[in-house]
Amino acid sequence: MRVAVVGAGPAGVRAVEQLVRAGLRPVWIDEAPDGGGRIYQRPPAGFHRTPKALYGWEGGRAAALHATLDALKPQVDWRPETLVWNIQPGLLDPGRLDTVRDGAVEQLGFDAAILCTGAMDRVIPIPGWTLPGVTAMGAAQIALKTQGCAIGRRVAFVGSGPLLWLVAYQYMKSGAGIAAVIDTTPWRTKLHALAGLRDGAATLAKGAWYVARLRAAGILVREGATPIAIEGEDGVTGLRWRDASGVEQRLDCDALALGWGVRPETQLADLAGVPMRFDAPSHLWVPQRDAAGRSAVPGLYLAGDGAGIGGADVAEMAGARAALALQEDAGMKADVELATRLDRRLHAQARFRAALDRAFPFPARLAATMPDATILCRCEAVRAGELRQAARADAATGAAPEVNRAKAFTRIGMGRCQGRICGAAASAVLADALGCDVTEVGRLRGQAPVKPLPMPMPIPAGTP
Repeated sequence: MRVAVVGAGPAGVRAVEQLVRAGLRPVWIDEAPDGGGRIYQRPPAGFHRTPKALYGWEGGRAAALHATLDALKPQVDWRPETLVWNIQPGLLDPGRLDTVRDGAVEQLGFDAAILCTGAMDRVIPIPGWTLPGVTAMGAAQIALKTQGCAIGRRVAFVGSGPLLWLVAYQYMKSGAGIAAVIDTTPWRTKLHALAGLRDGAATLAKGAWYVARLRAAGILVREGATPIAIEGEDGVTGLRWRDASGVEQRLDCDALALGWGVRPETQLADLAGVPMRFDAPSHLWVPQRDAAGRSAVPGLYLAGDGAGIGGADVAEMAGARAALALQEDAGMKADVELATRLDRRLHAQARFRAALDRAFPFPARLAATMPDATILCRCEAVRAGELRQAARADAATGAAPEVNRAKAFTRIGMGRCQGRICGAAASAVLADALGCDVTEVGRLRGQAPVKPLPMPMPIPAGTP
């Protein structure tokens, strides 16, 4: 039986671990030079810091995951630095993955596959967000983890969600300069969701610790704030924002990290024909699957944040559970007791995730009301006003409004990221302009290749 696992983060590692225990030798593919995912990303060779220094309280878990990863590599067909840029699911014939590595393309057949594609930052464009010095929250974290450097000397963190507080705390602990932490969620909203967070007491305690330490360090922390614009010409010089009472403020900074949580990387699942649904609490389109990770496409399983945001702990459990489901469906012996335990724990974590979504709701109104002059799609330099104009023109024709139609009119989402960055904000702007719900305008559909393909350039003879 040919099995493929895409992704070597927490979900991928635990999925492969179960498959190897069952006597399988899967093809294991990851885009990065090594495994661990973003949360437990390994630094480059020669970069010497302890797991505790790199990952904080998660140092022990990261070290254990890395040890399992290294032990599994000789037992599988391990393929790092390999991009899966297309997928064709198997119906009567086996499925196929289209991959590229070092400019060489290859097609890999599979009878079953587990997609553990992870997540990426979710940002809301605000005026000035294309200035040098502005990064996504995860990018700011990666710079710290992989190179031990900050994105600036005086960094402002703007957004909402657990990642905002974690990255700000990590920067503070590293000795980097922090201008402020600007959270768009009012503290009352978090307070109202507090009771539902008891299923993740340890995570809640860590989050409270991060906030308390930041405040104790004298760092400016504001909740219920609204970013207005990032200032600067050749780089970031400041941030204008309104506080919870509506008073406009200004903050000096030379770099800024933006982030409103993360969104699943669903392109491969979309291309494979997995139905998508809109999850209202998280304000995200996610692939449909059952509790064990089975999709509606035979032989295709989903796990980790690529199937729905849950965090590293949930990803590990979901990866193992998806592998067990694959074994069950293939008629192989599976650990029923382990599956039962995982089902119970995943159910509890789902309640906790729902409470987190209530505590840190996506500020769709902030996206929907961005100024017309704001660059919405940075790949194609499409401004919010152009999308609104297209919406009005489309409404005048009586045609059904839909985000992919707006894409045809404006080129929004046609760039390198294919709407992975601007898609959510574009849907919010379009829905607001048309006076309808965001579910009615739909989502930008996945297209192959899911990411830009490297093209090796021939070097002319005699070139030094």
